[in-house]
Formats: sequence, structure tokens, C-alpha cells
Amino acid sequence: MTPQHQIRADYDARTIVVYQAYSSTIADAALRAGRFVTPFSFQRMTWIKPSFLWLMHRSNWARKPGQERVLAVRMTREGWEQALSQAVHTTADPKAVAQAAVHLQWDPERSLRGAALNHYSIQVGIGRHLIRTFAEEWVVGLTDLTPQVHKAAALVRNGRAAQAQRLLPAERVYPMSRTMEAHLSPM
Repeated sequence: MTPQHQIRADYDARTIVVYQAYSSTIADAALRAGRFVTPFSFQRMTWIKPSFLWLMHRSNWARKPGQERVLAVRMTREGWEQALSQAVHTTADPKAVAQAAVHLQWDPERSLRGAALNHYSIQVGIGRHLIRTFAEEWVVGLTDLTPQVHKAAALVRNGRAAQAQRLLPAERVYPMSRTMEAHLSPM
């Protein structure tokens, strides 16, 4: 049985992949530069998600306006864990949330067809005070997954879920210390 709150992600010894959906203008500029650049906003919070299927639900498989492009953002595990260590739950005291450099919330994980599951996926909001650190130091690579997303979505719509499943990134339990688990645990 899957624990209620558990980070599952595509990661290796040094990096973790998180997902974001953007407009083509932002995605194209970032992919050309190999990093986030204007028109990406360095003045507002950006939410990163290690759950591919949660982002597919949120972006409607890259069909929502302003979320037509899905990027796999490979970032350092050191940066990811630094962000997590500073995270404040969005359900915490409003004053603490307002002052937090990083926000954290748990949302129901999603199935291939978008149904809410009985366990949760993490979302991490990198605030404007850390956004440049995220973009310039923690991010080590960007990959456009939009063609893969469209292909998988078409397979799901055509009743070929098993084939679509093979196009999804491999996600497994992300290792954390007991201290970090306690910090991230919902209140």
C-alpha cells in the first residue's frame, strides 16, 4: 500500500526532475538559452512538481491556455532539498506562509485518466526571493516533453492506456531523512 504522503520522482544520484507547464513563448526562450530567461518571471512564485501525472491533470495534457508546453526541469538534489528544508505548508499560520521563501502543499495524486488517487503528491512553490537561485544555480537542464505528452494523451483518449503508460517518466520513492519527512508531513 502506498503511504498517504510520499515524494515519488525521476531522480539520479545528483539530480531530480520536476515538471512545469508554460506558454510557448516562455518555453521556447528557456530552451534556446538552456535556462530560464525572460519572459519567465523572476518576480513571482513558480511551482514545481515531481509528479508527471499531477501536472498532466493540472495542464490538461498541455492543452490549457498558457500551459501548452511541458518542460522536464532537471535540478540538483542539493537545491531540491534546500528548498524543502525552507518550505512552509500552505495550511500553516497565514503570517508564516506570507513570509516563507518556499511554499509546500500536498494534492491528490492522479491516475493516467486524471482521477484522484488515495495518496498525495507534493508541490513546491519557489518564492521570488529564491527564484534566481532556482533558475541560475539549481536548474541543470531543460527538456521539452510536449511531443511525448501529446502522444501519450492521444493514446489515453483512444483507449490505449498501456501504451501511454510506457511513455511516462519512471518515478520512484525519493529517499529522505526522518527529520525531512517530519518537516514535510501535513499538519
